[in-house]
Amino acid sequence: MNDESKNQLELVQEYRKQVLIYEELDEKIDSLIMANGGATENMSKADLKQYREWAQQRTEAQNEMRILEQQLSMDTDD
Repeated sequence: MNDESKNQLELVQEYRKQVLIYEELDEKIDSLIMANGGATENMSKADLKQYREWAQQRTEAQNEMRILEQQLSMDTDD
């Protein structure tokens, strides 16, 4: 396996990892919202704090996924 293929593989593996992180956080957020009657307005301060932390982490995972998508598409455009 050459260096370029190895780099591609590493990017794909990291992308998959970020997808799993994103999906897990999204599931947690959905469950928290549903446990509070389907709206953040019904959340306690503690639940709202948790919601915001998970939402921020989910956004970070999504941003990382977009960066990796760009890297992967640039590498295949040759």
